[in-house]
This record gives sequence, C-alpha cells and structure tokens, in this order.
Amino acid sequence: MDHELHRLLPFYADARATGEPLALALVLRTAGSTYRKHGAWMLIARDGRYAGLLSGGCLEGDLREHAFRVIDSGVAARVSYDMRGPDDALWGLGSGCEGAMDVLLLRVGPAEEWQPLAALHDSIVKGDACAFGVITEQTTGGAPIGTVLINPAEVAPLFIVRVSPPPHVLLLGGGPDSLPVAELVVFLGWRLTVVDHRPAYTASDRFPAGTRVIGCHADELAQHCNLARIDAAVVMSHHLDSDRAYLAALIPTAIPYVGLLGPQPRRERLLADLGTVAEALRARLHAPIGLDIGAHTPSAIALSIVAEIQAVFSGRDGGRFSV
Repeated sequence: MDHELHRLLPFYADARATGEPLALALVLRTAGSTYRKHGAWMLIARDGRYAGLLSGGCLEGDLREHAFRVIDSGVAARVSYDMRGPDDALWGLGSGCEGAMDVLLLRVGPAEEWQPLAALHDSIVKGDACAFGVITEQTTGGAPIGTVLINPAEVAPLFIVRVSPPPHVLLLGGGPDSLPVAELVVFLGWRLTVVDHRPAYTASDRFPAGTRVIGCHADELAQHCNLARIDAAVVMSHHLDSDRAYLAALIPTAIPYVGLLGPQPRRERLLADLGTVAEALRARLHAPIGLDIGAHTPSAIALSIVAEIQAVFSGRDGGRFSV
C-alpha cells in the first residue's frame, strides 16, 4: 500500500512540535469503485488542514467534521459512506464515484503517545518495515475501539496496516537528463541515490533535497552503496565504458529492476562485452528503458522511465485502462 509517507510524516512532525493532536482516518473496507482502498489513511488537524487523500476530495470535507469531534473527545468513530446510485444523493456529496467506504477515525496526540505515527516515523527513518493494528470492534472486557497496537499478532477484531519503507532508486549517471528523473523520483516520495564519477555532475545542490550523491567510478560502486537495499537501478551515464562497468556491478545483486538507457543494439553490445555472466541480468533488465509513450524530451523520457518503474513495483504492464 502506498501511504505517501513523504507527505504524512512531515505533517505529523509539525503537529508533534506544537503538541496539537491529529485525527488519523483509516479506510477499513471498500466496495465498488473508490479512489483509495482498505488500509489507506490520511491525517487531519484541528484547524482543518490535512495530509493525504481518501477520495478525490468529495469526502474530505465531511470527514473533517467527524475528525474535529474525535480530536476533541479522544473517542474513536466509525463513519460509512455509500456513493453508489441514489445513495450518493442522500449523502449530499454528488460525487458519482459508485463506491462505498468505511472509515475509522482515531485521535493521535500526546495522550496517545503519538502512536502509531511515532513508531512508523522511527521505522521509516531506519529504513525498516513496520505494522500497526487498530481495534475495530468492542468486545466484552476488551480494549476500546481505536486502540492501537504496534507490530501486533494477527488476531480479530484487529485491523492491521503494514507499511514498508519507500522504494530506493539508484541513478547511475548524473548528467543533465538525469535531473527530471531525480525530480520525479523524489516527488513520489521514493528514496534516491545518484552516482557519477564526473565531479561536475556530483554537486549535491543539482538534485532535490534528500538525494544522496556519491562521486565514484563504477567499479567502486559496491564500496560506497549498499546494493542490497536498492529496489531499482537506472543506468544512464551516456558513457559506454561506465555503463558496462555499472551493469557488471549490478549482475551479482538481487535488484529486481535494472533499466538501461539507449537503443537495443547498444544493449546487445554491452551484454556481449560482459560475456555469459550477463545472462543473469537479462531477465530483470529493461532496455530500452521506459514505457512507450512517445517521449522525446528529457522530461517526457523521465516520465516514461519512472512510470515503468512504478508499473514494475506494482506488478503491472503499464497498459491502458480504457479499451
């Protein structure tokens, strides 16, 4: 589940700094066509600001009113929306989304020791996965609805949300056309490391904030970067020898996505130069890199690259929804 942690956790950090509690809105169940699915969540502040979305904007206004009551009382609340057919008009939302959604709202603040957000923040900073569970039904003698448990066992009536660290992309080549790729990667909240052996391309201020920039030659890559923590590698140095060395360094890794910029003949030349060991890379090598969207400019090519990585992460082929 993509939780947009790069937007949610800074919102939490700001609230914690001021001591103002938030409401966490968690989707428990969906039916039909909905913008987000079960397990998605957003944060709402007492002044009406929020981070994240559960719909395209059609539910958030009503959710805020419920969130204010939860923040003030500390009592969790379950809210249901049904926007299918004539029921949509009954809610007065007029969204036409043709879906239904059950949402649990619970307070997260000093009284709750900021859980589960504090645990999530600490885990993501360390690059670890985390899970939290929320009691969704009252049982005799049991904890009240909205009680949070961190890394719990699978027991009913507990709704469990698992959160993994954002994907880590390794950009091998820091030339001018790598900049729009870097911007899109960071915009999505993914982690980014850029490597290049040319000093002019390793100035950290060229890249978005939070980017790790490494100046080294390709054959030194494993010494400077933990390749076991990389989810996708993009080879785009525009330098044949460097690209060959980058691919050689990636062959023994388990990185599931390796993309190579350039046409098919260039790919085959590089693989032939690497010899039979390159066959271990071919099954996960995407070359030419990117989706076929008719991209010709650096920005459009970056879009096709990042879109393909997203599709691979999601187990999709990047085809059209419409037929």
